[in-house]
Formats: sequence, structure tokens, C-alpha cells
Amino acid sequence: MTGNAGLLNEITRILCAGGIEDAPLEAKWILEDAADEAAARKIAERRAAHEPLQYLLGKWEFYGLPVYVGEGVLIPRADTETLVDAVLERKHRLPESPAAVDLCTGSGCIALALKRHLPDLMMTGIDKSKMALTFAERNAAENGLDVQWFCDDVTAPELTFDALDLIVCNPPYLTAGDMENLQTEVAFEPQEALYGGEDGLDFYRRITAVWRDSLRCGGMIAYEVGCTQAEAVSEILAENGFAQIEIIRDLNGNERVVLGCRKS
Repeated sequence: MTGNAGLLNEITRILCAGGIEDAPLEAKWILEDAADEAAARKIAERRAAHEPLQYLLGKWEFYGLPVYVGEGVLIPRADTETLVDAVLERKHRLPESPAAVDLCTGSGCIALALKRHLPDLMMTGIDKSKMALTFAERNAAENGLDVQWFCDDVTAPELTFDALDLIVCNPPYLTAGDMENLQTEVAFEPQEALYGGEDGLDFYRRITAVWRDSLRCGGMIAYEVGCTQAEAVSEILAENGFAQIEIIRDLNGNERVVLGCRKS
């Protein structure tokens, strides 16, 4: 629903009154998505109360793919596209028909983006949240991509695969202090997808230790990290027998991805 300048101005005013920083742009997105004027006003009022726009619209874009989201699943973020970029830039390290897993897959956005650009990738996404996996399955169907999904705890020692070529993961990595100071919008997202322990590194420690032996020699692991965590995660990889460890910055210049290869 577009082309209604009066309604666009009204929606913008509602968002501005709620302190929404990018009110004009968000108002445009709301009008593009809303079924009618009443729906647009309702979305705007809820957004003015700082509910996440992504949940209100029900769909967001990640790496050029439409991704369904809603309460119970982590919202895809542009920073996470750096993880996809990092893997695709190193695809020459992968064999033909590589086997890969996306741990803490959530909406499945990382797994699906990689599958779209690496069609021969045998991709599996794993998450312990049944709710999240309902979104992942829907997103795979929406984009016509073949990914296997499993509901399980990725830190469980018995959950392992053999001869993987690639592991990608955007784990919960917020610290206890971060959780006490969440933005209002972020507080709507599932805490189990955000909290990474007192120092934010619990999942990096557990996942690296549990999954390292599932990688073939030379296989690659790539993590998204918080902007102050890259050195610590690099040390965790080194302690667990990884080499060729790299730190990659996102478009804002923050250290966002740490990757390494299992020593041969």
C-alpha cells in the first residue's frame, strides 16, 4: 500500500512521537507492507512502543533473501552478513559437494544464504528451539532451498557429525552486563538466543570443544563474535587445535568474524 502521502506523514508522526530514529524510512516500509490504512496505523503504534519492526512486518531481508521472523526467533542483522561473506570469499578452500552445519541456526538465514550461493553445499541447520526451526523450515520453502533441519542442543557432546568441511555459527554472545542494558527492541527477542554466559564466551568454548573433531583436517569453522570478543575467540580456537586463524571486520569496522582451519 503506497502512494498515500497523507498517511505516510501520519505514520511518520506516530513513529517520531515514539522516538523512532529512522521514522521516515520505517514509515515507508510499513506502508509498503500493510494491507490497509488501519493495519498501517496499528503497526505504527506498536512500533512507536519499540516493538521490533521486523516482528511487526513478519519478514526481513538477509543477504538478498526474504526471511520470515517473529517472536521466538532471533532477528537477522546486517552484521551477520559478514559471516556469509567471509565463507564465500574462502570457498576455494572447500571441496566439491562440501558438508556443512550451521549451529544455533535460528531463522536459518546463514544456512540459506550459503546454500543459495553454494548450491552443491550439503547444509544442515541445528537449533534447540522448535519455534525457531518452524521459521527456518518456512524460510527454506519460501526460497526453494534444500537444507536439513535438526532440533537439538549444539553443545551436547553426543551430537556430532563426521567429516564436515565447514561449521558456521552465530551463537548467543551477550555478557551478563549486556543483558542488563538491552535496548528495548532487543528485549523482545528470545534471551536464550542472546545470552552467552557471564563473559559472553560460553558457547564458543563449548561448541569448539564438542565440534572440533567433527571437522575433517583442513576443515573450516567460522563464528560471528561480539565486537570486543575476537581475540578471546581466536585464543579458544588456537587452544583447540585450529590454525590459519583470521579476524574479519564488518562494514562498520568492528571485528565481527573469527575463523580458522583444523590442523592437518
